[in-house]
Amino acid sequence: MTHLVGGPAATPAYAPGLWRPVLRRLRADRGALAAAVLLLAIVALCLAAPLYAARIAQTDPFRSNISGQITVNGAARAVIEDNAEGLGLGQTPIGPTGAASYLLGADSQGRDVAARLLYGGRASLLIATVATLLCMGLGGALGVVAGYFGGVVDAVLSRLLDVLWAFPVYLLAISLSIVAVGSGLHLGPLVIDSGNPLLPAFIIGLVGVPYVARPVRAQVQALRRSDFVLAAIGIGVPTPRILLVDVLPNVSSTLLVLVPLLMAINMLTESALSFLSIGVQAPAASWGTIIQDGLALLYTRPLVALAPGLAIMLTVLSLNLLGEALRDALDPRLAGRRS
Repeated sequence: MTHLVGGPAATPAYAPGLWRPVLRRLRADRGALAAAVLLLAIVALCLAAPLYAARIAQTDPFRSNISGQITVNGAARAVIEDNAEGLGLGQTPIGPTGAASYLLGADSQGRDVAARLLYGGRASLLIATVATLLCMGLGGALGVVAGYFGGVVDAVLSRLLDVLWAFPVYLLAISLSIVAVGSGLHLGPLVIDSGNPLLPAFIIGLVGVPYVARPVRAQVQALRRSDFVLAAIGIGVPTPRILLVDVLPNVSSTLLVLVPLLMAINMLTESALSFLSIGVQAPAASWGTIIQDGLALLYTRPLVALAPGLAIMLTVLSLNLLGEALRDALDPRLAGRRS
C-alpha cells in the first residue's frame, strides 16, 4: 500500500502494478462478487422498467385505475375489489396475481405495484448516484485545496465545513427540502424546478460534503509533508501538476472506498425525504414514495410497502458489502485485524 507520510518508503499511488493485487483480492472475495451481482441485477431490472410496463405488464404505473378490470386465469377481476373481510365494508386493491399484469398487486389508486417498484428504483438510484458524484466532486475538491494550501484557505474552508457538520444530516436535508420543494432552487443561472429529481439529489449531495472533505483534507495534509511531494515542490513543479499527479492519485483509494458507502447513505436519505413528501414529487415515484403509498394498506396489502422496503434493504446491503470489500482489498491489514 502507498505510505502517506514522509520517509524512504513514500511512493506515488500511480506506481505501475499497484492496483493489480487489489483487483486480485476483489475477485477472490466471494461476498463482494455476490454483492456486485445483486447490485447489477437490481440496476438492470430498474433500467428495464419502461419495457416491463409497456410490453409485459401493459399498464401505466402513473395513472389511476380505480374502476379498471384485468383478466387473471381467464376470469375478469376488478383492480379495486370489494372488501371480503370482516363486515365487508370498503374496497381493497387486488393482491398479487402471479401473472404478468399486477404481479405484486395494486396500490390504493389501482396502479401496478411491480411497475411502480421498477420505476421508483430508477429514480432512487439516479438521485443517489448524482448526489454521490456531486458530494465526491465538491467534497474532494474542498478537502484537497484545504489540506494542501493550509493557512487562511484551510481555516476558512474548515469553518464552512464545520457549519455544515454541526447540523444532523437528516435535519439539514429536511430543512433544505422544505424550503426548496415549493418554489424549486434558484442559484444564479442554475434553476431546478421542484418536480425535478435533481433537486433532492443536489440537496443530499450538499449535505454530505463534510463527510468527504474531512478525511480527504487529513490525508492531503499528510501527503503535503511526504518526500515525493516536497521533492516536487523543491524542483519547481507547478502546483496544479503536483495536485493532479502526486496528490489526487494518493487520495483516490479513500474516495473510491467512500463511493459505495456514501451512495448507500444517500439512498436512505432520499427514501426518507420522499417518504415525508419532500423528496421526489408526484407524478414521479421512488421507493420512499411507494412506501408512503402503502402505509394505509399495511393490514390488507402489506406487499405494497414491503416490496420497496426490501428493495432498499438489498441495495444498501450490497453497497455496504462492496464498500467493505473494497476497503479490505486496498488495505489487507484491516481485514486481518477483523478476522
